[in-house]
Amino acid sequence: MSPIRIVIADDHHLVREGIRQVLQADEEFEVVGQASNGAEAIGLVESLAPDVLVLDVSMPGQSGLEVTAELRERGSPVKVLVLSVHDHPQYVIEAVRAGARGYLRKDAEPVELRRAIRAVAGGESFFSPSVARHLSAAIQRGTKEQSAAGRLAGLTPRERDVLRGIAEGSTNKEIAAGLGLSSRTVESYRESLMRKLGIYTVAELTRLALEAERKNP
Repeated sequence: MSPIRIVIADDHHLVREGIRQVLQADEEFEVVGQASNGAEAIGLVESLAPDVLVLDVSMPGQSGLEVTAELRERGSPVKVLVLSVHDHPQYVIEAVRAGARGYLRKDAEPVELRRAIRAVAGGESFFSPSVARHLSAAIQRGTKEQSAAGRLAGLTPRERDVLRGIAEGSTNKEIAAGLGLSSRTVESYRESLMRKLGIYTVAELTRLALEAERKNP
């Protein structure tokens, strides 16, 4: 199996080098480029076509969120994993809206970084436990007056099928096989669900689906 090809973008050389050393110690990963600002990150993604971009939020010039949004607008298939000292829910929400697949704190353990990269490279989402807790709490505060059934009313039948698969703990590949779809199509449905429902973690999607099922058996 080919290694996961990675570009690291951070304005601090020591941070980039530390990440590179963590990843290069495992044959599963290959760091193909490093960028110190947003413009360099975009250029390297376009020229090297990596699988994953590990990206800092705060960089000179374009921020990590702006870089993520621009790559998405350009139709780049690269999966973005945001790595930041910030875990405020608003940062995470904006990152996901921009197109990031995961969000990890910079104080994460090396094993968690590797796990996050594997997840986003495979089309899944990944959030640090502390990030997921803060985000889930923020989402619950913002949506506590809305019923699960009401929030699901606007979903298409196919989106409901995908949501049911997520609630059952199925992977994108398993959901795709069960519905006769491609994994990429399931990924698109997952992103659509998150946008429509204002939810940015699989855990919260699952909670909402289960709540709706309890109220409407």
